[in-house]
Amino acid sequence: MNDIWDRLSQGFSYLIVLASIIMLGWGLLGFLEYFTGLALLMPLQNPTFPSGTQTLHWILITLSGATFLTSYFLRWSYTPIAMLVLFASLATMCAIQTFDFMENPGRYRSFVNECINYIVISIYLFRSQRMRDRFGNITVEGAEQRSLKSV
Repeated sequence: MNDIWDRLSQGFSYLIVLASIIMLGWGLLGFLEYFTGLALLMPLQNPTFPSGTQTLHWILITLSGATFLTSYFLRWSYTPIAMLVLFASLATMCAIQTFDFMENPGRYRSFVNECINYIVISIYLFRSQRMRDRFGNITVEGAEQRSLKSV
């Protein structure tokens, strides 16, 4: 039974890596279109967003993908915290876009799904043994132990 959970955890971690690759690519393509007007795959700009909102949208998407990928492969111990901050920022941006600018009928469902994804991934990053093994244990006790070792 433990082997099944290990495989599911491994699969979920790979899914997060894949999602980060997609986020990075989506953000870079969004910036390309934003600055040049060139839509390589499909139009990515939302005409209902003000330019400042659109800019911050692409910054957060690109930064979240790049941060997770870089920190995952470098095994940066603050990855869960950095992603929590980025997810909170993305959720805030999504709330502003959903409630102030978007007009499509499925916007509220999409907003809830996005927030649930951020919560599930955050819990996984902080609580799964696989992520603790990769990044270290992010707890108050872990910080105290690290500070005691440096004394």
